[in-house]
Amino acid sequence: MQATRILPDLQCSLLCEEIRQEVTGSFFLIGVINLIRVPQLPVVAFRLSVFNRWTAGLGQFTESVRFIAPDQTTVLRKGEVKFSLQDPNLQATNVTVFGQVEFKTAGTHFVEVLVDDVMKLRYPIPVLLAPPQAQNPPRPAAEGQPPS
Repeated sequence: MQATRILPDLQCSLLCEEIRQEVTGSFFLIGVINLIRVPQLPVVAFRLSVFNRWTAGLGQFTESVRFIAPDQTTVLRKGEVKFSLQDPNLQATNVTVFGQVEFKTAGTHFVEVLVDDVMKLRYPIPVLLAPPQAQNPPRPAAEGQPPS
C-alpha cells in the first residue's frame, strides 16, 4: 500500500530581521535573532521574519506560525500558509513576515510552528530591557595638560 499523506518534519525554523531570495532560489537570512535587546518599552519592531523549511512529507498542509507574549497565551501575531510536498525527498521553504510587532513588556516571548494544528516546535525569544549606558563624564585635565 502506498502512503498518500505523510506529515512533514520541520528541518529548521529561524527568526530573522529580514529574508531575501536570489533569482536562483537561494535564501539570504539577515540578522538571525536569538534575543531582542531594547533600550525602552514599549517598542515596535518594524519587521520580524520566520524562515521554516519542511521535508520528509507527502501531501498538502497548512503551516501556522505564532508569536506569543510572555504570558504564554496572548498571540501577538499569527501567520498561515498552505504548502504541499509531492515527494518525501523534496523540501518546502516558507517565510512568514510579521510587521509592526509591539513589545509592551520584557520577558521571554515564544515562536510556535505548527503543521495542520500539530505543534512541531516552540522556541523562546527573550526580550531584554537594556537602557543605554550613561556616557562617562570627561575627566578633569591634570595641571599643565590640555583637556582630553
